[in-house]
Amino acid sequence: MELILRALRVLPAADWAALAVFMVGWVGYVQAARRLGLQRRSVLGSTNRIREAWMLESTRREVRIVDSTVLQNLSSAPSFFASTTIFVIGGLAAALGASDKASELVQELPFAARTSALVLDLKLLLLLGIYVHAFFRFTWAMRQYTFGALMIGAAPDRDVFNTDESARRAYAHRAARVMGLAAETFNDGLRAVYLSFAAMLWFLSPLAMVAGTVGVIWVLYRREFHSDILAVLDERGPPADDRPSP
Repeated sequence: MELILRALRVLPAADWAALAVFMVGWVGYVQAARRLGLQRRSVLGSTNRIREAWMLESTRREVRIVDSTVLQNLSSAPSFFASTTIFVIGGLAAALGASDKASELVQELPFAARTSALVLDLKLLLLLGIYVHAFFRFTWAMRQYTFGALMIGAAPDRDVFNTDESARRAYAHRAARVMGLAAETFNDGLRAVYLSFAAMLWFLSPLAMVAGTVGVIWVLYRREFHSDILAVLDERGPPADDRPSP
């Protein structure tokens, strides 16, 4: 704690401004994306509709092996990223333990800002905090996918739902909501990883960090609200109940 307070006292005003832009940009984009997702089409909203259709079809299947396989594939992505962030966290912790050598290495980089070892430690702590946050989001997404697996495994037999269509839709909606929350949590972790690249630019200069923050947020916005895959996902096909008769 004393190290952080000392670093904060020697942090230049330009670095304070860059850090403020980074934090406000991150938190602001997350909140704005959630509100925009309720008003217009988004990747998460489109895939949530697909998840609901998937869970509805799952309740009509006698054997749900396909659903289990798909769910296992979905949960492998946050598992991979959680394992990766552990290695990154370990590397950053090691760099904090050898901040003098790390400072010399950073100062040898072209266009890198010349700062004290204390300020460098603060920049490393920011990166460490980002990846710790990402780790918690990825592991929580893994657990939520586990809850989704429980929902699929505990689903009543299709013959039970055949007598009560409203119960089928209610159960499918609950299961799809669990899957959607898991995907949203995983998305939060991915945003943290993306923004960590902007935080790395802080080692070069505060202006580079600001430019990187704006650039990363722009990329995230384009992918979530204006990407080609969104146009494909949002194509509306026939309703689930309008399937051809056997």
